[in-house]
Amino acid sequence: MKRHYFVLVAALVLLMGACRPDDDTSALDQELDEVLQTASNGAGRAFFRMPASDDYAAIPQDPKNPITKAKVELGRLLFHETGFGLEPAQAIGQGRFSCASCHFASAGFQAGRFQGIGEGGIGFGLNGEGRERDINYIVNNMDVQPIRSPAALNTAYQELMLWNGQFGGVGMNIGTEHAWTAGTPKANNHLGFHGIETQAIAGLTVHRLKTVMSYIENVGYRPMYDAAFPSVPAQDRYTNITSGLAIAAYERTILANQSPWQLWLRGQSNAMSETEKAGAILFFGKAQCANCHTGPALNNMNFHALGMKGLNECPEPVFKTPGNAPEHLGRGGFTGRAEDMHKFKTPQLYNMSDSPFFGHGASMRSIRQVVEYKNRALPENPNVPASQLDPYFVPLSLSEQEIADITAFLTKSLHDPNLRRYQPIRVLSGQCFPFNDPLARAQLGCN
Repeated sequence: MKRHYFVLVAALVLLMGACRPDDDTSALDQELDEVLQTASNGAGRAFFRMPASDDYAAIPQDPKNPITKAKVELGRLLFHETGFGLEPAQAIGQGRFSCASCHFASAGFQAGRFQGIGEGGIGFGLNGEGRERDINYIVNNMDVQPIRSPAALNTAYQELMLWNGQFGGVGMNIGTEHAWTAGTPKANNHLGFHGIETQAIAGLTVHRLKTVMSYIENVGYRPMYDAAFPSVPAQDRYTNITSGLAIAAYERTILANQSPWQLWLRGQSNAMSETEKAGAILFFGKAQCANCHTGPALNNMNFHALGMKGLNECPEPVFKTPGNAPEHLGRGGFTGRAEDMHKFKTPQLYNMSDSPFFGHGASMRSIRQVVEYKNRALPENPNVPASQLDPYFVPLSLSEQEIADITAFLTKSLHDPNLRRYQPIRVLSGQCFPFNDPLARAQLGCN
């Protein structure tokens, strides 16, 4: 009798399992695969998959700066090393900032606030939102940008860097040599590197970081430079150029490849909820988001005018971002060409919720707000001529539920929960990062 009872229970369990809503999930998986085939011109899931971060051969890279483990290990430390803040505008700022100051892991490798502050800021808060101007600083001596800091995440899929694409002496920047002004950071384009390498090299000077041989030896970085650049002559091995190349190699490995979307692309069908899958179907289908946001990083190397406001119109206090700053003109502010005015590079879309400021001017404060903006297609910036608006910027007629589904996909499916794996436990100086001022040290709980 007991045997028949257990057989009956087992049969009921199997029957109940068969009646769960897995059939709906499978149907959504199949529909999503179909829209991906269309969105990728037949390549399917593989077109959107990211490689492992240590699969260097599979990561897009500059042939003039091949990725090696030794470079990545050095670059990871240099990116976070506040000890290299050796050229501050005010002496009090020495050793208080790093590349990570405006691009740290817990903020999705963005700043944790609407305008990143390197030198001249103080504090950290919970996730960078508490960083404010140090009252001991003259505003003109602060290190800030007149536009929101773009993410350093998934930059391997960007040939040119920054919102206006000004960094990179290759690709679409061939023909813009007139704008590579001598004596400015853009002159580094003449080195002939891709955007990540060019920005990393230029950024060290722009952000007051310096490769100093005595410091390298005192702190212990010299063996790491030797391992990373064994073929570079000793007299050229410890410079801002090699430091920038190491940082760029590291940045190329910062990939959101543990996000639910990436797991689903690798066959884990339960990595996303049904709502998220419905949002993905809309994203790659009806909503036409993939016209611009495509490939592994869901970006592209084109520039588009969507009529968003600049950082100068931010409701919070901002610094050194006048209304006539060329950065507010996007690609046109770099090239000087009328057809490029107000057009900004398509950003990657992963881990956006880690720093809740959206658009090149941080004018939007939630992912849903961005989706609603694109659904309405009504420009918020009256200074952008209608003739410049992108042809894809048209009303989408999405329902409230469809907006919610797309928002769920963007918020949850594209969120890698473990970006801290890319930051070091400590830097060789032993100093605090991403900031090393007294208040930030206290708030971060380090030394």
